[in-house]
This record gives sequence, structure tokens and C-alpha cells, in this order.
Amino acid sequence: MSTLILIPARMASTRLPGKPLADIDGKPMIVHVALRAAESGLGRVVVATDSAEVAAAVRAAGFETAMTRADHQSGSDRIFEALEAIDPAGQVETIVNVQGDLPTIDPAVIRAALRPLEDDTAVDIATLGVEIVREEEKTNSNVVKIVGSPVSPTRLHALYFTRATAPWGEGPLYHHIGLYAYRRAALARFVSLSQSQLEKREKLEQLRALEAGMRVDAEIVDSVPLGVDTPEDLERARKLLTL
Repeated sequence: MSTLILIPARMASTRLPGKPLADIDGKPMIVHVALRAAESGLGRVVVATDSAEVAAAVRAAGFETAMTRADHQSGSDRIFEALEAIDPAGQVETIVNVQGDLPTIDPAVIRAALRPLEDDTAVDIATLGVEIVREEEKTNSNVVKIVGSPVSPTRLHALYFTRATAPWGEGPLYHHIGLYAYRRAALARFVSLSQSQLEKREKLEQLRALEAGMRVDAEIVDSVPLGVDTPEDLERARKLLTL
């Protein structure tokens, strides 16, 4: 399976302006993400961005970039524009979307996202989950939960994603990690769809795929990667990467 890793990066962050270029141990954050992606060994790594500054920093570190429009509503739209530009012949079969604010992510976690697509041809989109162990996270609306049917000890067939505490009753709850692997046709279909009603209500893009009848499976991994959204997150990442 020919795989391309695409990392969307935009400068317009309200909570942490200039986030992709934030310095961590002498390198911009986006370069750390690209390095982790390359270490996964899955294939070619390209940063999709609307910023000339980001593109210059990424190229200086030896990675490829694809320039995209600035008006995209989501990272999925941005990576699809990049995919069409860099692979117009359609040779890439699967696309892994790694968020540009995960500088400490374990390359093994990136690899894990691809497994559902490799193991089951019925799966359109693959993603990741982690069992929730902290009680306060079970009721935290910022912790998105996966409601799914187990298909193996380490995989769920996703039936719903929600900010609520779900499912009800005894048993584990799973935190959704927003890292995705798409079959090419699934990504093309996904970005062609209008926002769905449940997507608007929950403010969760992945519900669009489920409402359209697409199959989404989640591989269960051991830990949630640190997403850098605030100055406090950035300091945590700096400590982790300078140990």
C-alpha cells in the first residue's frame, strides 16, 4: 500500500500565535512533527501549509512542502488540496493526516493508525483511541469519546463520537485521538460532503463520515500524545524534548 503522510500547518492560531514555528530545542515545532512522522517509516512526508514562513522552515530542515489556500475550514480540506497537487496521477493509496501540533508523538503511534486499513478492506477511515483512566476526563466535554463495537482486543468499529460521557454502564471509555488514515477514495468523498447535522451539534468533523455511512475503525494505543495549543503546552513539550 503506497502511503503518504501529510501534516497540515497554519499560522492562524488564536491561543498560540505562530504555533508551527515555535522553537523547541532549536527547531520549529512543525519540524519536530515532520521528524516523528519520518521516523514512523510509513512513507513520504509532506507539510501542507498556507504560510511561506512555515514552508521555508520545513524546507530548510530537508522536508517537502505543498502550498495550499488560506481559506480551508479544516485540516482534511487542506491535505486533500495538497494530495491533488503532489500526486495528480493518483498513485498514493492511503493518506495519514498527522496534526502539526504533536511534536512529541511516538512514531509507533503514527504507524498504529494505519493498521485498520491494512487489516480490513471494509474500513474507509482509521483513527486512534486511548482508554480513559482519569475519572475527571470521563465527564470532560473537551475529551472526545469513541462509542464503538470491539472487533479485536485493540480495535473498535466506531459507531459514534461524542463530547458526552458515553456509553452508559459498566466498561471502559475511550478518548479519541484526532489522527486519521484515509483510503484515497474515502478522503475524496469526505471532503466533498457538506457538514452534517450531528457534526454541527457536537462540533466533531468525524461524525460527517459516520452519518454518510462510511466505516471508521479506531486502533487503541497506550497514551494520548501531547497536543500543543497553549503556552503551557509548549513549555511541557520543550521539557519533554530537551530531557
